[in-house]
Amino acid sequence: MPENPVSIPESQLSSSFFPFTNFILMNSSKSLLSLFMAMTLFLGSCATTRNPNIPEATNGSGPRKTGMSKTAKGGLIGAGGGAVVGGVLGRVIGGKNSTAAGAIIGAAVGGAGGALIGRKMDKQAEELQRDMQNAKVERVGEGIKITFDSGILFDTNSATLRAASMTEIQKMAAILQKYPDTNVLIEGHTDASGTDAINQPLSDRRAQAVANYTTTQGVDAARVTSQGYGSSQPIGDNTTVEGKQANRRVEVAIYANEKMKKAAEQNRL
Repeated sequence: MPENPVSIPESQLSSSFFPFTNFILMNSSKSLLSLFMAMTLFLGSCATTRNPNIPEATNGSGPRKTGMSKTAKGGLIGAGGGAVVGGVLGRVIGGKNSTAAGAIIGAAVGGAGGALIGRKMDKQAEELQRDMQNAKVERVGEGIKITFDSGILFDTNSATLRAASMTEIQKMAAILQKYPDTNVLIEGHTDASGTDAINQPLSDRRAQAVANYTTTQGVDAARVTSQGYGSSQPIGDNTTVEGKQANRRVEVAIYANEKMKKAAEQNRL
């Protein structure tokens, strides 16, 4: 005799057969970022083209990312399903709890326009990498992320720029002026030592200090915004010395403004 059929509630059926949907709906922005990065790495593994003018090098706090040209990668992500994923994740990541990379993802155009923007960013990143020896410069999507170790910029518990760090910001500002059709987001981060009452305002002041000095070097203040995140966006383990050092940082996101986006969409870049 056949066994009696078992009725599965719809809620359980959805949970059993559509785990990917539940993953997207239930997980945090960090999980979404991980998903996007996994897709990006997959796309990157499908091609080997890279910009020969951006050398493999190690500056500042870590190795430079090379490999597939971001011009090509921007086009790939935008041309297929990645354009939808990038737009959704960018809105999630680029919100209140943003990181510099999230802001760049959220500003992406994608498709052919994204590839044109990527070409512009390749050139700018090459110049930044050449001139800035005490910062980590990375191409991310259709933008650029620069990471400064806070120990290079500031003394402990201080938001006053050290004299030596001003040279690096001057170099950054000079290149930003050569490429005026970009926006600049400057973020301050701390480790988890101390309390939020100390870390949050310290990160705010540090981000603002870098922003202020950047504008005094001739960069239009309308292009520059700053935000502090305290210890809420760690990239390292706060239980280790190395992790804490990585978390004490200032990140700069450089991405296309509306003028550049429109020019790219109209194939005028």
